[in-house]
Amino acid sequence: MKKIVIAPDSFKESLTALEVAEAIKNGFQAVFPDAEYCLVPMADGGEGTVEALVAVTDGKTVHTQVTGPAGNQVEAHYGLLGDGKTAVIEMASASGLHHVAQDDRDPCLATSRGTGELIRHALDAGVRHIIVGLGGSATNDAGMGMLASLGVKLTDAQGNAISDGGAALINLQNIDVTELHPAMAECTFEVACDVDNPLLGERGATAIFGPQKGADKQALASLEKALTHLADVLVANGFSDQRNTSGAGAAGGMGFGMMTFMKASFRPGIEIVVEATNLKDIVKGADLVITGEGRLDSQTIFGKTPIGVAKTAKLYNIPVIGIAGSLSADVAVVCDHGIDAVFSIMPRVMTLKEAFADAEVNVTFTAKNIATVMAIQAK
Repeated sequence: MKKIVIAPDSFKESLTALEVAEAIKNGFQAVFPDAEYCLVPMADGGEGTVEALVAVTDGKTVHTQVTGPAGNQVEAHYGLLGDGKTAVIEMASASGLHHVAQDDRDPCLATSRGTGELIRHALDAGVRHIIVGLGGSATNDAGMGMLASLGVKLTDAQGNAISDGGAALINLQNIDVTELHPAMAECTFEVACDVDNPLLGERGATAIFGPQKGADKQALASLEKALTHLADVLVANGFSDQRNTSGAGAAGGMGFGMMTFMKASFRPGIEIVVEATNLKDIVKGADLVITGEGRLDSQTIFGKTPIGVAKTAKLYNIPVIGIAGSLSADVAVVCDHGIDAVFSIMPRVMTLKEAFADAEVNVTFTAKNIATVMAIQAK
């Protein structure tokens, strides 16, 4: 083995992507000490994307206080990549469900203002390329809170600013963009999004994602009516009608807001991360690529990190090994999508708590065993 590329996702609740990569390297290095190891922490646009891209580009994480989904101040962050001109924002950092206690969740009132404040902070720092990962949001306001933070005025029939939250959009009558942050016109927005839901209807933002954010039957009806009204008002004010566009329903309709006001391009998260990490060039000439995530199963083939890494490796016919915390009964399907062999790190039956605590040791041990078998075969 001369060159080994290690490009895993995080093992949720136990190891970051970088920690997984380092543990795999430690295992392989015990058997192949002279190999060149290229560690590329990965993500697919969701949790861990900022950390992965900051690590691989020698960037930095910027921390700041923003408005949380419940209106209180929360600690949030975004990544400033090594080029100094690109920012990566996970919507959940500012507007995520984890900021609101289970019993207090109410998408009728939750606001995406904090995400807009992160974007404003990045724009003020000179950033002109922003990647936004959608997912994990507590909101259902179609990104209108975000846009209000960036200078869009949303007013009722009397000219008063409407309240925050998805339900308040029923009162919207006028949209004024004359005070939109001036750098918005110079900024390119990319959205990491793996869902194709429209804004409205039985597959829309409210019907599909509202219940997990705390919406009951009455709230769902109010939110659907409010988002329908929003789409109608925007059309009446000369904006394009994006309500049926694929991805408009992502993150409580944040996709809709970004399409309409930011001309954002939407791509699968793993594609954006593969490009940002320059993975295609890194894997060129490798003898082996190792990837993985907390669980490998049939859902892995739908835009998840391991398949994105495998497809990149297969451009050069490089063998790919997948390492995971657990494997499902239907995991064999991943072998039809570029992963040549899969391994679970679990050495015995154990509790979830034990699995999380021992993850690093188990990853290293598994990697060493795989490397040992490969060394034996090479003799």
